Amino acid sequence: MESQPNNPLHGVKLEQIINELVTHYGWEYMGYTINIRCFNDNPSVKSSLKFLRRTPWARTKVEAMYLNMLKNKKKN
Repeated sequence: MESQPNNPLHGVKLEQIINELVTHYGWEYMGYTINIRCFNDNPSVKSSLKFLRRTPWARTKVEAMYLNMLKNKKKN
């Protein structure tokens, strides 16, 4: 496996991203920011994983939200 020191998403699983975002922001904020059903209607990690694995545009938005969260944590 290649080393990617400048890629903060390298080696981070989608499930870990979702769990950290839920812990940090909560489902309500995530659903408000990224308006997708799996965040707004009976949200769960399982339904989110299923949807995000099949929907590249939504996964890109979730990954961007995660990177923004990491950037803001480093500032504080």
